[in-house]
Amino acid sequence: MSESHQQPALARCPGCEEPPASGDLFCGACGYDLSAVPARPDDRPTMAITVPPAAPAVSPTGPPAPAVPPPAAPPVPDAPAPPVAAVQWPAASETDSSDVPAPVHRATDLPGTDSGGKPLPTTPPVRHDDRAAAVPAAAEPAAEPADPPYSPDSSNSPDSSGDFALAAPDPRTAEPTPTPAAGTRVCVACRSGRVDPDGYCENCGHAQPRERDHMEQELGSVAAVSDRGLRHHRNEDSFAVSSTALPDGSPAVVAIVCDGVSSASRPDEASAAAAVAANEALLESLPRGTHPQQAMHEAIVAASEAVNVLAQDPPGAAEHEAHRHQNAPACTLVGAIMAGGLLVVGWVGDSRVYWVPEDRTGPPARLTEDDSWAAQMVAAGLMNEAEAYADERAHAITGWLGADSYELEPHTASFKPDRPGLVVVCTDGLWNYAESAEEMAAAVPPEAHLRPLHGAQVLVGHALDGGGHDNVTVALLPFTLEQQGAGSACTTV
Repeated sequence: MSESHQQPALARCPGCEEPPASGDLFCGACGYDLSAVPARPDDRPTMAITVPPAAPAVSPTGPPAPAVPPPAAPPVPDAPAPPVAAVQWPAASETDSSDVPAPVHRATDLPGTDSGGKPLPTTPPVRHDDRAAAVPAAAEPAAEPADPPYSPDSSNSPDSSGDFALAAPDPRTAEPTPTPAAGTRVCVACRSGRVDPDGYCENCGHAQPRERDHMEQELGSVAAVSDRGLRHHRNEDSFAVSSTALPDGSPAVVAIVCDGVSSASRPDEASAAAAVAANEALLESLPRGTHPQQAMHEAIVAASEAVNVLAQDPPGAAEHEAHRHQNAPACTLVGAIMAGGLLVVGWVGDSRVYWVPEDRTGPPARLTEDDSWAAQMVAAGLMNEAEAYADERAHAITGWLGADSYELEPHTASFKPDRPGLVVVCTDGLWNYAESAEEMAAAVPPEAHLRPLHGAQVLVGHALDGGGHDNVTVALLPFTLEQQGAGSACTTV
């Protein structure tokens, strides 16, 4: 609580230098507020030293009670200062070599109080680099400060080891991340965040790979793998593998591989639509007893119709697709059916089917002919195969599925293998790195007929190791048949 003191009389007004009347609070000449003039300090060149208070009494069961200084009489302004009493210093606890107390004193020899009026601690000082000494051995509780520097619940309080707690959990001791709910996509980068519908992690913001960048599927004895490759920004290939039963109960295995035409619009949608349509058509016609070769022809026609529908853009699509090519969506297609001891293949475009016998001493074979400029040159006798495929126009296709294609001419062929082997159905993203039948057979791992998924993965890796300039898709169908004697690998029906 502050106290107000009467201001002494002023000789002159600070505002106008006129002498004010005694007791005036305001100057009569200029109206200056004389009460706002600070009082003149007393001239006391020598200040008295305060006598330290007496030592506080120490309770045997509690902390020492603070010493209460006696009330001092109000000072008299004109009275002389009282004489200063001599300070009674306690005797030093150490002695020198002559048994005389040494003139050495410690700060803890004298009692005192802190700025809050509480007694200063009397425990000996400790070294901050000595953790063992930092723990007080005395059982007496110390007085708690008014504002403790650390709180047990605060993030800046040190733990039992003297280290400060981390702002985030230590990943070495963090609890394992709970298993996400079924159907929830988990980030491939942080492995904990959920992927939002836009394809980004809600935890770390990492963009997720698209689902079609790499696809694998294994269904019984057939397997397929598709990869975006190393140069393309998206995967424009697609595939479908399935199995069904013929009317007599025997199994039928199907593999469809499609390659989107990059120069057309929405090639990824075209390949996906064609693969789905062809697969569904085969699963519908084969159980009805349709001959596999006729079923393959009808499946290719159905795939063509599905791609043609994509050219009928919905209202407003042209506005959103203005940056894309104006060519109609297009793709190629190649498929294989194993049913009733027959191997039926069908294709439009330059995707291929290879036959690799299980016994590598037998000759491999390529079962399709490309719808390409190079193939036409060779068929017309204008160039040999080496010259035609060395030309820059070699891979220009002459047949495809799409609204702007020429008259659709599906190619089908039926074979009856006389020995077990492996059917390789692939796009040019693979056969560009293993063009001949011998090169393809050399790239196929020996156990691929037992592990088709592994074999497909190895073949995709072969294309990626070769440069991966295109999308890569391959399906493997092992063909099992009891040995019936020597002969060619495949016999055309």
